[in-house]
Parts: sequence; structure tokens; C-alpha cells
Amino acid sequence: MAHEELLARHRAVMPAWMALYYERPIELASASGRRVTDREGRTYLDFFAGILTNAIGYDVPEISDAVRSQLDTGVLHSSTLYLIRSQVELAERIAELSGIPDAKVFFTNSGTEANETALMLATGYRRSDQVLALRNSYHGRAFGTVAITGNRGWSTSSLSPVKVSWVHGGYRFRSPFKDLSDADYVAACVADLREVLETSTAGDVACMVVEPIQGVGGFSLPPDGLFAAFKEVLDEYGILLVSDEVQTGWGRTGEHFWGIQAHGVVPDAMTFAKGLGNGLAIGGVVARGDLMDSFTANSISTFGGNPISTAGALATLDYLLDHDLQANAAKLGERLIDGLRRVAEDRPAVGDVRGKGLMVGVELVGPAGEPDPAKAAAVLEGAREGGLLVGKGGLYGNVIRLAPPMTVTEDEVEEALGILEDVL
Repeated sequence: MAHEELLARHRAVMPAWMALYYERPIELASASGRRVTDREGRTYLDFFAGILTNAIGYDVPEISDAVRSQLDTGVLHSSTLYLIRSQVELAERIAELSGIPDAKVFFTNSGTEANETALMLATGYRRSDQVLALRNSYHGRAFGTVAITGNRGWSTSSLSPVKVSWVHGGYRFRSPFKDLSDADYVAACVADLREVLETSTAGDVACMVVEPIQGVGGFSLPPDGLFAAFKEVLDEYGILLVSDEVQTGWGRTGEHFWGIQAHGVVPDAMTFAKGLGNGLAIGGVVARGDLMDSFTANSISTFGGNPISTAGALATLDYLLDHDLQANAAKLGERLIDGLRRVAEDRPAVGDVRGKGLMVGVELVGPAGEPDPAKAAAVLEGAREGGLLVGKGGLYGNVIRLAPPMTVTEDEVEEALGILEDVL
């Protein structure tokens, strides 16, 4: 009854639009490694990691010790009106890792806030309220980021502080160009971009915001090189490129530290969040120095880059690099994708298995290839019954999302594959 009582209390005081997973939602009570235990004592292998946020896993001593050390100083908060040593050190590390020339960093509390900041910088720098975004994108829950979210299931209002034009490219599986070769797909999307610029904008667009892999959109991705081809067009107009790395950053895609690097292009700015804090609230923007410094008004952040979150983030980044978790993501991501594709061979309900590294999407379809969200919901529930937590997304809610902590082991990948094979 304690569980049912908590659920009733949740529904009484929380918004009706705040989604809960499962017909019988669970409360996580404890966790270690890649496993979580609910309040009723059932343990699960976690392959969604708090929406890709618990990048290192749970109960990691190096991260916990860093947070405790900061707590022991008594300084939990100061605001950015004061120097914060761990904030400066973290900014230095991220600026170097970004590959962006003369980079500067501003910290926020979330990916939504990071993307709002990037929009504010780009529109101010270019003196334009026009923005290019990709269909099927997701960039956050705030006023500006909802406006550039190309997925009606997550975009609640037509009201917008920016004028948005939509381009093809991110969601290949249901694209009108899906049957083209990689090169022809890129060429078709570039032609679409040019047409959009010439027909639905005044030309002086502020920026294009892209996800290298569309997260909420079902881990969909274009061929490598698309965004480099886009950048050539953007440069003709002076349009900035912003890469939303909230889900693709920190080596999760395996082959690169940042998702955009697969396209052989350096953006003008990148936004980040989620995995950097391993559960602590932190996000931010890393951008060219002239772009970052173009903001002309006074500003601070009360909580962004606070001493607790930046101490934990530094420890997370150290752990990630010291243990070469990017290589682990590449190796075990390939194993996971290959295993799922073998499972899919004799299961027509699986329309597509896609992804990179430890970002893997399984799109569920009906007999004619149509989106089948009911199947995805059944897989979500069935996986939980089998002891595995996964995510769900996609434009039509028909994609299972797999993104375990980057410390996941070979045995755990095989365990997850066994559960998913049974459920599928």
C-alpha cells in the first residue's frame, strides 16, 4: 500500500503532463554499479541511466568522495559573483576538449537552460530572431527550446520567441530520402536546406541547432558528413552552427568525444549537460570566445556551475577519461547493436535497429511498416518484468531507447540482450 499511496500523492500534487513510466510506476530506493533497486525490493539492470545522465553508473566512490569533500568545506553555494575554483578548472578542461578555437564556457543547471543560452547568444550576435532546426528534434522544455523542438509530442505551443524554419536530415528511417545512398541523402538534405533558406527566411538567420543523434526522437541519426555539408551552406550566409551535445557528449557515441565530430566539422558552439554530472544538475555552453563575449547586458548564474556540481563533474570527467569509457562505449555499443540486429532478423515487428556507441534505438512497426507505439509500450513493460529498465521515444512513441551507463560490462550487455530477445 505504501507504493499506491505515494502514486496517489504524486498524482494529486504533480502536473498531469509530467510523464511516469510503466502502468505501475516504480520508486528507486537504492543503486550500485549499473543496477537499481525499487522500494519494494526488486532489482533491475538499468539501460536508460536516468535518461543518459548517470553516465558512470551508481555509487561511484571517486565522485561521491569529491562531493563529500566540497560538503565538508561548508560552501554548498556562492553564485557566480564569486570565484569558484572547481568551476574554473572544469571550464578549462571543457574548453580544451571542445576543439573550438578560443573557447569560453558558461555553466547552467540543465540542457534546456544551456540551449536557451545558446539561442540568446546566437540571436544577439547575429541580430536576428530566425533559427533553423531539424524535424523530429528535441531541445528542452523552456519557451525558446520548445519552439525549436520539431516533435509535436514535446512541443506544446505555437507561440515562440524565435522564427523557426524546419529542415530534413535527422530522422532517416521515415525520411522521403530514406532509400537514397548516403551521398545522395546528404545532397538531397543540402538541397532542402538551400530551398528553406531561399523560401522561408530572410537569409540573415541567426543559427542552426542540431542534435548529432536525435535523443528523444528515437536515437535517429543521419549519415556522417551531413552537418559538414550543412556548414558549407551556413558559412555562405554567416549562419552559426550550434551542436546540442546534451545526450551525445562525453564519448557516449564511442567513436568520438562529441557527436558532431563524426561529421568532420567544428561548430561555433556546443551545449552539454546530463552525463557530465553523473546525476548532479549541471549543463552549459562552450562557444567561440567572440560569440560568448557578445552578450552585452549584465548577467550571472545563481546556481549554474555551483561548487557541489562542478566538484562532482570534475570527478566524473576524470573517471571517464582515466578509464577510457569512450572505448568501452564503442566496443560494447557495437556488441549491443550487432546482437539486436541478429534478434531482429526473424522479428518483423522490429523495423530498424540504429545508433552509435551506447545510444541504440529499436523502432517497432506494424505489418505494413507503420509506427506501432503499442508494441513499444509492451516492450517497455516486458523488459521491466524481465528485470531490465529501458527508455522509449521517437516521433510516434514507437522506439525503444537503450543507453546504459558507460561502465556497462560485456556480461551485462549479454544479459540485456537475452531479456530483450525474450520480450521481442
